[in-house]
Amino acid sequence: MTIDKPRNSKEKSFVPGILISIAIGYLFLVQYIPAINVFAQAFKKGVTPFLSNLTSPQFLHAAWLTLLLAVIALPINTIFGLCAAWAISRHKFPGRAIVLSIIDLPFSISPVVAGLMIVLLYGRQGWFGHFLNDRNIEIIFNFPGMLLATAFVSMPFVAREVIPVLEEFGKDQEEAAKTLGANDWQTFWRVTLPSIRWGLLYGLILTNARAMGEFGAVSVVSGNIANKTQSLPLFVEDAYKQYETEAAFSAAVILAFLAVITLVLKEILERKTKIKDVE
Repeated sequence: MTIDKPRNSKEKSFVPGILISIAIGYLFLVQYIPAINVFAQAFKKGVTPFLSNLTSPQFLHAAWLTLLLAVIALPINTIFGLCAAWAISRHKFPGRAIVLSIIDLPFSISPVVAGLMIVLLYGRQGWFGHFLNDRNIEIIFNFPGMLLATAFVSMPFVAREVIPVLEEFGKDQEEAAKTLGANDWQTFWRVTLPSIRWGLLYGLILTNARAMGEFGAVSVVSGNIANKTQSLPLFVEDAYKQYETEAAFSAAVILAFLAVITLVLKEILERKTKIKDVE
């Protein structure tokens, strides 16, 4: 009988190195090199042209519209997410799995398809089109349609981050507070909210990032009209198509900075959450 000799650890050490090299190479190809190119193109003529691109009326309007969409969609989805998370984590009811699937729908459906769904509902020939036209209400190719698209694609994040936190937290402290005479609002504000604050903030950051960076659904319902229905991601596409590459890359840099800020806040919240779990 032959006994296989144990392999030398040095002979196997090259495998992790190869895997790490493949992962780093892939990240460089799909993330780092394109990101470096965006910054290089934006600043290739210096800081002054970059800043002048950020003061053009078209860019300022697109930035303001993007901020407005995020400011309105964020509290809407926060309220919805908290209500949905509370109902799902605290109550067992028929159709609970279906509700969870509907909340997750923006994760699985293409944003372009989501925009088309909104057009088929609220467009001139849509289900509610005649009703809206008779009352001179414009949804599609206007700000309300952009808001609907933004709210739809950013809908699941708060609910999906808060639900597991509520389920882990349990009901004991809430029931104890009610036994001591606290009403529902006092229980939520003083007991439930402090326990879910990190998960809620995490969901808010992701919701805000998706709202500001959404392109597909908003492009379908907005018409991409400059100085009217053009958000910042749409401005990047339009400027690039018009061969205004410096303006396009300058706006892309701003979106990249927003992404970096999101990642930093995400990392801070994850560390705070880990510290809280250890305590």
